Amino acid sequence: MAQILHVDIPSPLGRLEGILKPEEAGVKPHYVSLVCHPHPLYGGTMDNKVVFKVAQILQALQIPALRFNFRGVGRSSGSYDEGRGEMDDVRYALDFLSHRYPGLPVILAGFSFGAYVGLRVGAIDGRVRALIGLGVPARSFDGDTLQGCTKPKLIIHGTRDEVAPYALTVRWFEQLPAPKTMIAVEGADHFFQGRLDEVQTIIASFVQTL
Repeated sequence: MAQILHVDIPSPLGRLEGILKPEEAGVKPHYVSLVCHPHPLYGGTMDNKVVFKVAQILQALQIPALRFNFRGVGRSSGSYDEGRGEMDDVRYALDFLSHRYPGLPVILAGFSFGAYVGLRVGAIDGRVRALIGLGVPARSFDGDTLQGCTKPKLIIHGTRDEVAPYALTVRWFEQLPAPKTMIAVEGADHFFQGRLDEVQTIIASFVQTL
């Protein structure tokens, strides 16, 4: 059983606090993964249940998973920067993974605010092979539909999402370039309460197609 590692991700502000579940002994992973948490000003941390469950299924698929706290959250240096600095934080986390797993492609997942910053970085960063967005806040993208991003994309959204309205995310998704898949979780709220096992199954099916 691989140990969970508490790691410090270097950043120009100091460090970002992270948790890495590495590969099992004797396993040679084909991918690594990065999971980004929801909004820091509304209690979002790397310990959010959705973030934890996403990392958990990736780990079960023998994919090392790194989750981390954005600047100003927990023991991470700095302060909230309205998404701009947080995009840099995603890049610093990718740098950390590249150093530890040189050459391995990254599956980048983000929930809510984490999807907003993570997908925009992952769409243009060559280290990222595939993107997973959960509870994507479409209105935050302000017309940015990741044009030119031909990486596989999975969007998972609750039809009763009270934070990021489902209809807005559907319209945003329609403008995304292929390849792309959107899975609606019928009746689920923003946090997929009581439905996280379904979310894990959806992610597992997607990853196995990569």
